[in-house]
Amino acid sequence: MDLLKQRILAEGFALPGNVLKVDSFLNHQIDPILSSAMGKEFAALFREAKIDRVLTIEASGIAIGLTTALELGTPLVFARKKKSVLMTEEAYSTQVFSYTKKETNNISVLKKFLPKNERILIIDDFLANGDSALGLARLVEEAGSEVAGIGIVIEKAFQAGHKRILDAGYRLEALASIKSLDNCQITFTD
Repeated sequence: MDLLKQRILAEGFALPGNVLKVDSFLNHQIDPILSSAMGKEFAALFREAKIDRVLTIEASGIAIGLTTALELGTPLVFARKKKSVLMTEEAYSTQVFSYTKKETNNISVLKKFLPKNERILIIDDFLANGDSALGLARLVEEAGSEVAGIGIVIEKAFQAGHKRILDAGYRLEALASIKSLDNCQITFTD
């Protein structure tokens, strides 16, 4: 997606440790026009998959998940990283490791918001090692539904996540694919 790549090059920063900082438009301050365009792109990529529900993880995936769900005409559900005192009903949960934050979270979705026999589209902001996306896929499968695809805003193709998701048999679509962040320079895949 050219618009996204332009924003990454104009406002993104590659930091030591293979970290890409895009907080000016994606995961701290959110550009609603860009978010809308990304939601339209994901909807176009997955429309034929007959999606019943979009699933993401808090917090950075919510904006893109919402615009995608809006375009598809489906509900959006997000996995919580911390259990609220209001989450008193039965929930699906699994552990995921955050590459950026270097911490493990126990993510949860109430069972009533992840019913059986649906086609679920997983949306997330970043793909590094694939732990978040694969954790969400585990929740979908535990619920008795099907992962119809995984949409990622920015993937770091040089890390293990891309291969892990494909090896698990999931369809993966990334709007921007980073080939390298070597020497703090951003290079896209072809």
